[in-house]
Amino acid sequence: MRPVKILTDSCSDLPLDLREKYNIDYLKMNTVRDGRQTPASLDWEYFTPHELYDTIRGGNRVTTTQVPEATFEHDFRAVLEQGYDIVYVACAGKMSGSVFTGIHVAEKLEKEYDGAKIYCVDSLNACMGEGMLAIRAAQLRDEGKSAKDIYSEVNAVRNNVNQFVTVHNLNALRAAGRVTGSSAFFGNLLGVKPIIVSDKTGNNIPIKKVKGRANSIEEIVNLTAEAIENPEEQTIYVFHSDCAADADEAARLLKEKINCKDVYTGFIGPIIGASIGADAIAIFSFGKNVERFSQQ
Repeated sequence: MRPVKILTDSCSDLPLDLREKYNIDYLKMNTVRDGRQTPASLDWEYFTPHELYDTIRGGNRVTTTQVPEATFEHDFRAVLEQGYDIVYVACAGKMSGSVFTGIHVAEKLEKEYDGAKIYCVDSLNACMGEGMLAIRAAQLRDEGKSAKDIYSEVNAVRNNVNQFVTVHNLNALRAAGRVTGSSAFFGNLLGVKPIIVSDKTGNNIPIKKVKGRANSIEEIVNLTAEAIENPEEQTIYVFHSDCAADADEAARLLKEKINCKDVYTGFIGPIIGASIGADAIAIFSFGKNVERFSQQ
C-alpha cells in the first residue's frame, strides 16, 4: 500500500501549528486586496488579519479566486513524485470550484502515474469545518488506512460537522453569494444578529435572528451544546474575523457548558474572511447530522 499525503486548501483556515501537528499541506487560492493579487496564505505572509478586516470594515471589497489549475498540477505532481497517494479535502463545492478542478487534474495525473490514486473530497464545509475533516483524514492516515478508505470515511462524516456562526450582518456574505435564505429572513435585520449554519449540501443558511451581540454569542454556544456528541473526546474550534475578545468569551462559555477535551481559538483566514466580513465568530464541532437543517 502506498503512503498517503493529506492536502487541503486556503479555505480550511488550518493554522501552522495544526498543519505541522497533523502533517497536512494546503493548496493556495488567491485574494485581491487594494488591487493587488496575492496567494491566500494561512500564515498571513502578505498582510495581517487586522489589515484585511480593516479593509473590509472600510467598505472595500476583497475578492478571491479558487485554486488555479496550474497549482493543482504542480502540487499534486510533487507529491506523486515522492511515491504518495493523495487525499485532498476541499472547500465545499457550493462555495468554490476548486474541488472540481482538483478532480479534473487528478484524472489526468492518474493516467500519467501508474498505480497512483488521488481522491478529492467535497467537504461540504469551509473554515475549520473543512479543517476538522482534514484533521480526521490525517488521523485515519496515521492509523494506517489507505487513501481509498480515508476518502470513504471522511465522506461518511461530512454531515456531522456542525458550524454555528454569528455575524454583525449578512452584507458581505450576500455580496459574495455565499448565503441562501428567504427574502423574509433578510428583511428587518436592524439591531439583530443572524445565526448561520451549513446544511447537508454545503449551503450557508441563516436559521435565527438574535437580539444583540452578547446574546448571539450565547446562542451559538447553546446550539453547539445541543448538537455536539462525545464532547469529552473533542476539541471545539472557535474561529473569528478580528474580534478576539468575543471569541475568548465564546470559548469561556463553551468550557462552562460543555465537558469537552479542549477549546481552540484562531483566525478566520483570508478567503473565508473576504466572504464573511469582519467581526464574525464561528464554532465548529462534530455532532448531530446537519440534515436536520432545511433551507428557510
